[in-house]
Amino acid sequence: MGRPFGIPVYVSPTWFIVAAFITYSFQPDMASRLPELSVPVTYLIAFVFAVLLYVSVLLHELSHCVVAKMYGLPVRRITLYLLGGVSEIEREPETPGREFMVAFAGPVLSLGLAGIGLIASQFIDPYSVIGVLVWQLWVSNLIVGIFNLLPGLPLDGGRMLRAGIWKATRSATSGTIAAAWGGRALAVVLLVVPIGLALVSGQPQELTTLLWPVLLAAFIWFGATQSLRSARVRARIPKVNARALARRAIAVTGDVPLAEALRRAAEAKAGAMVVVDHEGHPTGIVNEVAVEATPESRRPWVTAGSLSRSLEPSLVLAADLEGEPLIDAMRETPAGEYLLVERGGEIFGVLATSDVNRVFSGV
Repeated sequence: MGRPFGIPVYVSPTWFIVAAFITYSFQPDMASRLPELSVPVTYLIAFVFAVLLYVSVLLHELSHCVVAKMYGLPVRRITLYLLGGVSEIEREPETPGREFMVAFAGPVLSLGLAGIGLIASQFIDPYSVIGVLVWQLWVSNLIVGIFNLLPGLPLDGGRMLRAGIWKATRSATSGTIAAAWGGRALAVVLLVVPIGLALVSGQPQELTTLLWPVLLAAFIWFGATQSLRSARVRARIPKVNARALARRAIAVTGDVPLAEALRRAAEAKAGAMVVVDHEGHPTGIVNEVAVEATPESRRPWVTAGSLSRSLEPSLVLAADLEGEPLIDAMRETPAGEYLLVERGGEIFGVLATSDVNRVFSGV
């Protein structure tokens, strides 16, 4: 939809679902406040409110991204979807203070819009179209701002709580776990309280009245669960060590039949094959998936070179990489195998992505 501050903004098709839902839900209120207008016009005004509400959500997300960019964090994009918006910031802030500021920027923006709207509403006829829209928008932004301050992931308040615990314990993982469980508790409260109040009152409730709490509770629960899983993944990142996970590799020229290359690998008890030129310089890595997909009957007639991936510079990694730097290097160029070399350029072995994935299996 555009690139404000150089940040691509996308709108998910699910936005149209919630826009229709907001239009349907708010039309009766528009009709009661503007009785002189026809029903189609009140539906149009309700739709305009839905659009302006998501403009507010966009500004909320932009505030996160602008602060993140101030700290040098790359921002991939903003997406507006069913339950609001999401900012895709590619790296986490390096310090809890920066984490707090990036998270706090959104609620501050929403509460600021609410304040501006409240002041503006004092000078506008409350029974005019503009007056009704301004009133609805400042109240909505007030709710969005306060709601996002609730202390549980994936809400902004949860990230602020995470930053506080991170600062106190010096452990980002501990902060994430505590804030994620806070999010799960919030989800339960959001689901149980409205339903409990409805049962206690004994009054019939409209479907839309109960649908929002259910959607929000589900959103928070799944977001908190994802944060917990992310924390478990991050806890295992220090265990990712290129040397420890490397496979012993043999060197073969590209014209060697696959069957012969596999025989040599088995004889040397190697788990990978590196294609070299006739001067011994590595030029490619034989792809394990391609080998497994080749029937045994064809292996004598297929060369090792035909099943290899050319060795781009980004596929050559230092053998002493570990933890976050290793994951970042692999993320930059996704591949099935990487060549590991010593600082002097000697071949150490091959790192298979499948072996790295096993470190995180069961998370």
